[in-house]
Amino acid sequence: MNSTTRADAILANLPREGRGRLKVFLGAAPGVGKTYAMLQAAHTQMRQGVAVLAGVVETHGRSETEALLGGIAQQPLLRSEYRGVILEEMDLDGLLKAAPGLALVDELAHSNAPGSRHAKRWQDIQELLSAGIDVYTTVNVQHLESLNDQVRGITGVLVRETLPDWVLQEAYELVLIDLPPRELLERLRDGKVYVPEQARAAIDAFFSQTNLNALRELAMQTAAAQVDNDLAQGYRQLGQAAPAVRGRLLVGVDGDAQAERLVRHASRVAQRRHLPWSLVHIDNGRFFDELARTRLQNAQQLAERLGGEVVVLRAPEVAKTLIQHAAERRASLVLVGQSRPSWRRRVLGGGLAARLLRNAHGLEINVLDSEARPDQPRSTSPRALVGFDYALALLATVGASVLAWAVSGVLALPNISLVFLAAVLLVAVRSSLGPALVCAVASFLAYDFLFIPPNFSLSIQREEDVLTLLFFLLMAGVTGNLAARQRGQLRALRDTQEETSEMLELSRKLTAATDRQAVLSAAEQHLGGWKELQLCVLNPDGHQGWTVEIGGPLEFSEFERAAADWAWQHGQPAGKGTGTLPSGRWWWLPLWVDDAPLALLGVCAREGQIFTPQRRRLLTALSQPIGQALARVRLADDLEAARLHGETEQLRSALLASVSHDLRTPLTSMRGSIDSLLALGEAIPLEDRRELLEGTRDEAERLDRYIQNLLDMTRLGHGALKLARDWVSPGDIVCSALNRLRAVLAPLQVSTQLAPDLPLLYVHAALIEQALVNVIENAARFSPQQGRLQLTADADQEEVIFAVSDEGPGIPEAERAKIFDMFYTAARGDRGGQGTGLGLAICQGMVGAHGGRITVSEGIEGRGTRISLHLPLPAQPDAQSEQAV
Repeated sequence: MNSTTRADAILANLPREGRGRLKVFLGAAPGVGKTYAMLQAAHTQMRQGVAVLAGVVETHGRSETEALLGGIAQQPLLRSEYRGVILEEMDLDGLLKAAPGLALVDELAHSNAPGSRHAKRWQDIQELLSAGIDVYTTVNVQHLESLNDQVRGITGVLVRETLPDWVLQEAYELVLIDLPPRELLERLRDGKVYVPEQARAAIDAFFSQTNLNALRELAMQTAAAQVDNDLAQGYRQLGQAAPAVRGRLLVGVDGDAQAERLVRHASRVAQRRHLPWSLVHIDNGRFFDELARTRLQNAQQLAERLGGEVVVLRAPEVAKTLIQHAAERRASLVLVGQSRPSWRRRVLGGGLAARLLRNAHGLEINVLDSEARPDQPRSTSPRALVGFDYALALLATVGASVLAWAVSGVLALPNISLVFLAAVLLVAVRSSLGPALVCAVASFLAYDFLFIPPNFSLSIQREEDVLTLLFFLLMAGVTGNLAARQRGQLRALRDTQEETSEMLELSRKLTAATDRQAVLSAAEQHLGGWKELQLCVLNPDGHQGWTVEIGGPLEFSEFERAAADWAWQHGQPAGKGTGTLPSGRWWWLPLWVDDAPLALLGVCAREGQIFTPQRRRLLTALSQPIGQALARVRLADDLEAARLHGETEQLRSALLASVSHDLRTPLTSMRGSIDSLLALGEAIPLEDRRELLEGTRDEAERLDRYIQNLLDMTRLGHGALKLARDWVSPGDIVCSALNRLRAVLAPLQVSTQLAPDLPLLYVHAALIEQALVNVIENAARFSPQQGRLQLTADADQEEVIFAVSDEGPGIPEAERAKIFDMFYTAARGDRGGQGTGLGLAICQGMVGAHGGRITVSEGIEGRGTRISLHLPLPAQPDAQSEQAV
């Protein structure tokens, strides 16, 4: 055994984080002492300091049990009236609010009063466990769902209150409370279980010694299976080889009356043999009436509750397909029900079990015999349209006879049979195999009576006519069977195609949705075609209420709101058709992805309409792509928010770096001058002192301009900057920029070329000067020592162009479009790794605010970079305006 398997076993044995542990006291029958043992265990926990609270404990008037319960705190029961009767039930919300360390909840399989949150008490316990509360509970073995048929066969009593087997299998600890049947019968006679009148009736009916022995054996088998599972888990925790899983059990189920019984039996066999199991239904196109469909759906739901897998296959051959599926899943056991004898099965080679035994080599085939119940007839209920289908068969025979008689004078006798064959085909396509066979037999008799000599008699004179009639009957039966089967397959294909089309169409619509509202609108548009249903999507508004996102304004009762709240909190369906708050009109389906609630889908049938199980299953399937689409758009929103946050942080860091660098330079120069004046004082010549003071003043002015430009750029980015435009000469801007950068340009060979008679610019001079300074400083930083740097100013009819050329490494053409993006820096070129990626972006903002643009090209003699500032050329002022200015 590898370490991963051992680790999984250890983790599986640990309680889930935040979830309580369940301890079940199991008995074979009432009166064996389950409640008494539970209370004794609760007292042991109290002595160890655990806070114990009794949610509901049924003492049945037994003094010993009441004495034990007296020392334990009890949660008051809820009282409600139902049909004039006062009912008392456990206060689930009170227990959740009290949040004890251990809750005592008797009678695990109990059915709650109508109007309760959950239909069953085991569902209440599941909610307590989810809240982190440990629970002690009791149950009798006859309440297990998988044993329902066996208990009925043993005792003759149908147990109505059942619970799924997985609830018991998830228990952290199972304690078998056993009492020999003789002692239990003595307790009954002594009135320690029921009052004397009830005790005598119970002994005569349920509590016979034979029944108690059988129930005791079932309880021991259940406990033994749990012990086997715990033992195997313990071996895996020790790192030793656990018992190997031996194949898989497949149970083949059809829509007959024995379907649920077969599923229960399969669950028990799989549990005893420690086999995973699957319910397999093979749709061969045979017509299914509503009763058969309902039985099949109930069997599939029961299999899911009992922990089985549900598989639906479509193929014409049931036995062959079941054997192939068993081989694919490596199944070792196939369980089927006994087929009812019929002439058709005998002709085709026997029923399903016989064909499996004949063709399944190496598989164990178990056949469960059919059960005839005194309160349930073996025959199924008549279909609603059976009478109409058979009447149609007879009517088609009459019509074919009339038509054949009309054309008998024109057509030869063998051709007349084709008219009757056509009638058989029409009936088979319209209804099913049964009416088609009736039509074939009736047509056979009509053909013989009307057209085979002697006419108007069923006797046959010629031997060749006997062969003709038999051949006609054979053809009619075969064609009717094929037509009925094809019709059934066509119906199944249509259903499958409809479901697939629904999924594909919804997925296509959801793919194009880019936000939450678009996803919900696509879902509303798609599901709006279901006219018989009313749908809505809710989202909590954060104030203990709901916001209706689609479906229009709706009003819900407090009961409906409670169901919606529970479904949202627990991520499970609630409301109509479920075991939780089922009394309302709405069915609530939470859209959860990765344990995160996204929305709540509500569905109810419109007035006079029915919410069918098929629609419920299809809606559950469609909820998956809707939930995934909502998760996708939420993830996209989160990623966009994270990207914006990252860019904001990057901008902040880059801006701080840029500001700190550009502010430090003039401050360093000013501090050096001031320190020199303070340290040397009068020792410095007057001329030098004056030069230091002037340098300090220049650097202070430079610092002031830089801060002002930053403030202007900030206002420009927010659209609040008002450009203080004025008429200025381009030459003055160039001279001022070069003067500010004297120290930076000292190591370079700088040449300036200004076109004569340059027109005036109507700009914010400080901003344009700062933009030009940024470009020149950028070029100087990447120019080699003693490299050339050229500055030109020229004009045409539309714009004035300032161009700065250098002999640096240049900018690759693929990166020229990116250098004006914020934070973009390249390892080479004018946006080298030393920059912050803001200089040229600020330049573009300054020039762009004036309606201009910046271009990049090759530098001096094809080397380096040339950056050009293009500013629009306004109409020049006249002379009088110039003089006035």
